[in-house]
Amino acid sequence: MVNGFLLGVIATASVTAGLFFIKFWRSTRDWFFLAFAASFIIEGLNRAAVALLDNPSETTGWTYVVRLLSLLLILSAILKKNYSRK
Repeated sequence: MVNGFLLGVIATASVTAGLFFIKFWRSTRDWFFLAFAASFIIEGLNRAAVALLDNPSETTGWTYVVRLLSLLLILSAILKKNYSRK
């Protein structure tokens, strides 16, 4: 029961962080903030999906794949920001 509660808290915090990055993206139109927003929202939805399972366990393969894709999105945003030509 505590695990489900904590997963819900993490999911809420992740989606909230994603919404803040969307706010920054709307004012700057920088792809960097949009990628971070998408990554945090994906991670929040991933945690919420795990919390809604009958037996919440983050040790399944699909949760790691979703996290990997989310982190690759952040990595691509950082690399694009640092190596883009202006």
